[in-house]
Amino acid sequence: MKSTVTPTIFPVTSPNRVAVIDLGTNTFNLLIADVFTQKFEYVYTEKEGVSLGMGGINEGIIAEDAFRRGVNAIVKFKRICDQHQVTKIHAFGTSALRDAGNTDEFMAEVKQLTGIEISIITGEEEAELIYKGVLWSYNFPERAIIMDIGGGSTEFILADRHGIESKISLDIGVSRIFQELELNDPLTSIDVQTIEDWLEERAEGFFDDKECDVLIGASGSFETFHEMIHKHKFPEGIASREIPMEQLLEITDWIISSEQVERDNHPFIIPIRRKMAPIAAVKTRWVMKRLGVKKVLVSPCALKEGALSDFWKK
Repeated sequence: MKSTVTPTIFPVTSPNRVAVIDLGTNTFNLLIADVFTQKFEYVYTEKEGVSLGMGGINEGIIAEDAFRRGVNAIVKFKRICDQHQVTKIHAFGTSALRDAGNTDEFMAEVKQLTGIEISIITGEEEAELIYKGVLWSYNFPERAIIMDIGGGSTEFILADRHGIESKISLDIGVSRIFQELELNDPLTSIDVQTIEDWLEERAEGFFDDKECDVLIGASGSFETFHEMIHKHKFPEGIASREIPMEQLLEITDWIISSEQVERDNHPFIIPIRRKMAPIAAVKTRWVMKRLGVKKVLVSPCALKEGALSDFWKK
C-alpha cells in the first residue's frame, strides 16, 4: 500500500530541514526537504495508501478502519521525520478531513500520539498551494490549467505567467465517484457516460466559458500515466514532462477498458490507484474534451512543494 521514492539523501545537518505531510483522501504524502532562500532540496519522500475516505466520505465520516490507517500512517511519518532530524512539520488536511464529522477526534489523537497539529485547509487554499507547487516545475510560457486529481476533491487552477486567473476545488474525487456510483469492471460505455454526466452536474459551470490548450497534471495519476507510457519510474527532479497526446489517449483507453486483475498485474500502477484508475482516466479525458486541450504535461510538484515556501517566510 505504499510507494517510496528516495532521491539524493543529504546530510542531516541542515538547520532548515522541514517536512510537509499532505493528508489526502486516498493517499498520505510525506516530503522532507532542506529549505534555503528561494530553493529546496529533496531529502526523503513517501506515499502511504490509507484510503481515508473509503467507507464514509459520502456520509461525512471517517470510518473506523480508515481512521486507524490514517493515524498509524502519521505515527510512521513522525518516526521518519525524527530519524531525519526534521525541525518543523506542517500537516495539511484536505477533502476527507474537511467534510468529516469526526475530524476533531482524528486530529486530537494525532496530536496526542505525535505532537503534530493538522491544519484543515479549504479547497481554495488547497488550489493555491498546488499552484505554488507547480510553479517550481513550470514557468507558464503560455496559459495553462492545472488539474490535481484527488480522492475527495479535484482542483483546477487556470493560470499564466502573471498568476492565477481562476481556481476551484470541486467535490468530484475518484473515491467519491467510486463509492456513489454502481459501476462495472471493466467500465461499460454506459458507465463512462454515467461518470461524465455526474461530473457535468457537479462542475458548477466552471468549464462552460473556458478553453485552454495546455493541461498540467499535478503528480498523482498523471505520473502514473507517464510511467505506463514510458515503462519506467517518473524521472527524479522537479521538471515538468510532456505526455505525448496520442500515447496518453491510448493508455487511458487501456485503463478504461481494463479489468481489475490487469491493473493489479501492471508494474506501473501503484496499489492505491489500481481500483480507481479507470475513473481517473475517464475524468482526465472528460476535462481534455471540455477544454479543447492540445498538450498535456505532468508536474511532479503539487501541494507539498507549494507549502515549502511558507517555511522561509517565517
